[in-house]
Amino acid sequence: MTLIADTEPTVFETVESEVRSYCRAWPTVFERATGSRLFDEHGRPFLDFFAGAGSLNYGHNNPALKRPLLDYLGSDGITHGLDMSTTAKRSFLETFRSAVLEPRSLPYKVMFPGPTGTNAVEAALKLARKVTGRKTVVSFTNAFHGMSLGSLALTGNAGKRAGAGVPLTHTTQMPFDHYLGGRTPDFLWFERLLEDSGSGLDHPAAVIVETVQGEGGVNVARAEWLRGLADLCRRRDMLLIVDDIQMGCGRTGDFFSFEEAGITPDVVTLSKSISGYGLPMSLCLFRDELDVWEPGEHNGTFRGNNPAFVTATAALDTYWRDSTLRDRTLRQAGRVESALRDLTAGHERLGMSYRGRGLVWGLEFLHEGRARAVCRRAFELGLLVETSGPRDEVVKLLPPLTVTDDELDEGLGILARAVRHTA
Repeated sequence: MTLIADTEPTVFETVESEVRSYCRAWPTVFERATGSRLFDEHGRPFLDFFAGAGSLNYGHNNPALKRPLLDYLGSDGITHGLDMSTTAKRSFLETFRSAVLEPRSLPYKVMFPGPTGTNAVEAALKLARKVTGRKTVVSFTNAFHGMSLGSLALTGNAGKRAGAGVPLTHTTQMPFDHYLGGRTPDFLWFERLLEDSGSGLDHPAAVIVETVQGEGGVNVARAEWLRGLADLCRRRDMLLIVDDIQMGCGRTGDFFSFEEAGITPDVVTLSKSISGYGLPMSLCLFRDELDVWEPGEHNGTFRGNNPAFVTATAALDTYWRDSTLRDRTLRQAGRVESALRDLTAGHERLGMSYRGRGLVWGLEFLHEGRARAVCRRAFELGLLVETSGPRDEVVKLLPPLTVTDDELDEGLGILARAVRHTA
């Protein structure tokens, strides 16, 4: 595929801030999208294995979600509602309770903290500190929890932390699963610090964890590690927060990524695909006894995005009334794993390895710059994938959960070609 490059500076380059990033990796102007494909303004198709950084689990412009949204807008439904009671919010809450919470016996209240994932994390941090009266929150190496100051303090990536401009405080990082290569028992260091009055670690209010670190390099926590963490939090009187912003809403198979481990976190954050349509929406879920908020103590102008409630309700009704999507995602996971196994076979000496769960997978390269080169070549061949990891050493695969078998095979084939072309 030959890409047409503009020779004159574009309005994006002359007017938009230098902070832009994804558009630099994909130098074209996109115009429309449907299902698993985007099309640029020249009509060139691109298979999307990025899915809005996990915000489009059900694909672009999914008709099962678009039709209710158009009907709602056409009837002059409420668009902006703050935290007022609306019919759209009522339908979402009733559906979320019946399709998600009750079948899993989850004892959660639902909070709408704002439109983005970092809003949900900030709410979780404030609540944990309010409930316990403590300040410190523990996160893990290579974690990513958001770009506002509280969330950024929990994030491991040095480049992202550097943008804060102020000290990032009241957090402590601990080793994520496999970080020490299995050479020490799980949580040995963490528990020793908690026991030792001379360690300097203030008793934490909470621990926050991603079951799969997407931005951190597709680092997958074992179910037994997560169970051990939940047990540690219970024994040491710390709240357990699971950040399910990217890995929730079916990305790993189950609706919540922690279901496989059989744990029930005290607090859960959701965003990205909770609206199902790419509309801004986030949730902070917590046990009923933790609901100690005073009215208006945490609020936000755009926490009542009613069109997002409409598409979220449609997504839950369409995909989460039974196990069809879950079973399909796990089946597709087997196809991806098989393809990556074949791709990396015999290339261990070249520093290639893979890992993942459900429909989030990472292909790691030890040679600096190789993952970025693979992503660039994939784009030229018509596939959108991004890098992740602290050194951009991992090619991350996030196809829509609705991707067809043929599309999945096509994308994996393009990825294999991109790997060969950059060898």
